[in-house]
Amino acid sequence: MGEHPSPGPAVAACAEAERIEELEPEAEERPPAAPEDFDPGNTGYISTCKFRSLLESQSSKLDPHKREVLLALADSHADGQICYQDFVNLMSNKRSNSFRQAILQGNRRLCSKALLEEKGLNFSQRLIRHVAYETLPREIDRKWYYDSYTCCPPPWFMITVTLLEVAFFLYNGVSLDQFVLQVTHPRYLKNSLVYHPQLRAQAWRYLTYIFMHAGIEHLGLNVVLQLLVGVPLEMVHGATRIALVYVAGVVAGSLAVSVADMTAPVVGSSGGVYALVSAHLANIVMNWSGMKCQFKLLRMAVALICMSMEFGRAVWLRFHPSAYPPCPHPSFVAHLGGVAVGITLGVVILRNYEQRLQDQSLWWIFVAMYTVFVLFAVFWNIFAYTLLDIKLPPPP
Repeated sequence: MGEHPSPGPAVAACAEAERIEELEPEAEERPPAAPEDFDPGNTGYISTCKFRSLLESQSSKLDPHKREVLLALADSHADGQICYQDFVNLMSNKRSNSFRQAILQGNRRLCSKALLEEKGLNFSQRLIRHVAYETLPREIDRKWYYDSYTCCPPPWFMITVTLLEVAFFLYNGVSLDQFVLQVTHPRYLKNSLVYHPQLRAQAWRYLTYIFMHAGIEHLGLNVVLQLLVGVPLEMVHGATRIALVYVAGVVAGSLAVSVADMTAPVVGSSGGVYALVSAHLANIVMNWSGMKCQFKLLRMAVALICMSMEFGRAVWLRFHPSAYPPCPHPSFVAHLGGVAVGITLGVVILRNYEQRLQDQSLWWIFVAMYTVFVLFAVFWNIFAYTLLDIKLPPPP
């Protein structure tokens, strides 16, 4: 058998009608055996007997988890033949329908011990295992993630966003000479990043408002939530998916304010944070029996308490007498927009590890709903303020 990387268990127990996307190969691999060795007639199939003999002769060179998966694949083919390409895909670390069939139809159950029972792990291995148990509901996916995660790339998106938010907060704190309840400072809204209803034609404000926070108490809760929840999620699901949920929540938050709280400005990253946290919590609830994270009920309670505290602070601030009337303090509606994104788009994106979004009907339904909402909000911003004769506060 040629040399090849020894990745972890190449299996995902996924829904029957859905195809799993393959992971990016880390290096070019040779098939474990040439086709002519086991398929002299060039039919594209090999017999299960020859397949088993190969596994037995090479068992010492195979990862034990992968060997079990290959045996499950052999057991799933009652006709005595295995597609050679399926075999190559398995050995090349590709997650395809072969994996799904091996688990759903195989007569052999994967019986290796749970990842949680493995001993002698170093700190980084324990951390990766902890992240797997925090975010993934199926043991086979947890093993796949544990064995294949390389920390390359690292969770750069959430870390970068957090560092930028802290940097802008410190800059504003020094400029305004105020760190607590910065939003009460008369010059606070003059910043070009804040969403202000009078300046809603400046489209960048619907996104850049995340870099402005009402004060250190606002920033602190958001940073804690997005690091504790966002970083593990990004380690598992990748920067693209997490960025999609986060940015969708941010945009939905500012648009929701422009529709439901038309005279108020918006600051803070709560829309994106609430999208991530609500998607994660909803995923835990829907997969409650499979989630093996410790103290999951207590963790959910703590997360909900933190979210409630932050939301309560936002509601109190919104109706607190403004330091610069007639403009009110920032709106709390962005939080609700983030939650709506989290329990729709977010749940679909985080539901199955490494699953193709394009193959999920719910994905397209929620994308269509989100697109309709965005278009509605855009037209609302263009026409509704004039038609309803809304009296807006003067520009800052």
